[in-house]
Amino acid sequence: MSEILFMKGNEALAEAAIRAGLDAYFGYPITPQSEILEYLAVQMPKRGGVVLQAESEVASINMIYGAAGAGARVMTTTSSPGMSLMQEGISYIASAQLPCLLANVVRGGPGLGTIQPSQGDYFQATKGGGHGDYHMIVLAPSTVQEMADFVYLGFDLADKYRTPAMILADGALGQGMEKVVFPEYDPAKMKQPKPWATTGKANDRERNVITSLWLQPEKMEELNQLLQDKYRTISEQEVLWEEYQTEDAEVLFTAFGLAARIARKTIQLAREQGIKAGLFRPKTVWPFPYKRLNELARQVDMILDVELNAGQMVEDVRLGVEGVTPVFFHGRMGGMIPTPEEVLEKMEANLQTVRSNGQSKEVAK
Repeated sequence: MSEILFMKGNEALAEAAIRAGLDAYFGYPITPQSEILEYLAVQMPKRGGVVLQAESEVASINMIYGAAGAGARVMTTTSSPGMSLMQEGISYIASAQLPCLLANVVRGGPGLGTIQPSQGDYFQATKGGGHGDYHMIVLAPSTVQEMADFVYLGFDLADKYRTPAMILADGALGQGMEKVVFPEYDPAKMKQPKPWATTGKANDRERNVITSLWLQPEKMEELNQLLQDKYRTISEQEVLWEEYQTEDAEVLFTAFGLAARIARKTIQLAREQGIKAGLFRPKTVWPFPYKRLNELARQVDMILDVELNAGQMVEDVRLGVEGVTPVFFHGRMGGMIPTPEEVLEKMEANLQTVRSNGQSKEVAK
């Protein structure tokens, strides 16, 4: 039976992880995600799991590597500077094809920055922040409910494809409180067998070896080809997005996470003024829903991409649109959050430019 609770986003993520069958958590406290570690430190020992505060983010991601290699369902969470420290370990995990769940509750940067919400880690998450040709599945929640829902999905996809998955959230979602419905979920039924894990050698099989070191270039290329085949399958089968009032839209907003909530309010304001606006929100920012965005781009006069950064997802938007309609950008940085009225003003100015110049269906310069 489903259960309804009123929780912070960080706590909802932590509770969902326990219900999803989390075996072990390794992490290090950093604002604004510290409540995840705090919640798990209290609740996990009562419910049969392991929680360990590592001495650093570098240590915690390598603990994830080891526990995932032993077949455990494992997770770590952090915020932006901490995720930067984990990049080498994540690259190792991707190469070793180990499933795990990561969460980045993003804060403003670069550097130590601010503890306020940001979306400045999009490139790092979606383009492979570490070295080598790899990807992670990256889920971008927009509500506290999705902070919980994407935990189940992230674990299941990680296990299905033997790959790390990430929840890319932000400080506002982590600290905000909303109603959360926790569904029935039986980890025993959902967890997949892991015959590749290093759980002790049986007499009837070869040794399981987990490594990311391949000194022969032919072997390294073979692994890379295997990974690229996997990523193509994920891109074909696991793309998720949400559309809001796109049926008759003449203006399309693109946004993810918290920015999408701001865009929704802007759409309401725009429609009150007779401007038919809609929203396209990627739920998976990798793989990105290029195909559907391209279809929508052909029916609108312009696109305004809204983000809490200097312009990152907008590059994927432009790739998906392929020049069939003008794409504009509006962003705030450093933890500043745009108001719906501010976004509306930007949209109106851009729409006026497009219509006065006859720019529709051309790339905005």
